[in-house]
Amino acid sequence: MIFIKKIIACCLLAFLGAVGMSLSAQPSATAKMPREFVVLTDVVPDLILEMRYYSTYNFVGQRVDGYEEPIALITRQAAEALKEVNKELMAKGYRLKIYDTYRPQRAVSHFVRWAKEVADTLTKQSFYPQVDKRLLFKLGFIASKSGHSRGSTVDLTLVDARTGQEVDMGGVFDYFGDLSHPFYKGITAKQRANRMVLREAMLRHGFKPLSTEWWHFTLREEPFPDTYFDFPIRYYREEE
Repeated sequence: MIFIKKIIACCLLAFLGAVGMSLSAQPSATAKMPREFVVLTDVVPDLILEMRYYSTYNFVGQRVDGYEEPIALITRQAAEALKEVNKELMAKGYRLKIYDTYRPQRAVSHFVRWAKEVADTLTKQSFYPQVDKRLLFKLGFIASKSGHSRGSTVDLTLVDARTGQEVDMGGVFDYFGDLSHPFYKGITAKQRANRMVLREAMLRHGFKPLSTEWWHFTLREEPFPDTYFDFPIRYYREEE
């Protein structure tokens, strides 16, 4: 009888341990923003924000997990570099529009869940009309990790400061396809030149580009190259 009780006790402990591991693997709703992060518009007030994953206008078709407020969080180093980019481009008649900056890991996990739901093609015509959704992982459009979660990556475009209209880049943000490659040859010379205005300014101020997305840049000397954060996007009080 004592032997049986010991077996039962061991099984119970193993079960509770498994439950604990499962719970700890879930994103923490109370995760804190590290002090090395800032609200981007506190550093660069002139930016235009269009935080796509807070809205429903994105390839998922709904607000993405972790985007609790329509603000841009980013490492201070990346914010200071963007301040210099903004200063240069404003002098040339442009403003920067921000689509995304820091992205919690829970948001990336939301993308993964969406990509696995192959029957959900609500946004196909807008964002991946020429791609079979079943191939999004294989083609690299969706992955289990994102550089955005390290805190020093930004997705952005240009706005004409005089007209208030977005500059024509020959393709929309988050389009899955060759059209989004910075040097895609199927766009006009003017559209390609517009992409280069953004690209060259970003490179001059310490960012590196992505070969498949004209809008995507990461700070070369990012402070957290191996850390993927998961705190939600919202305002944090000083005492937090």
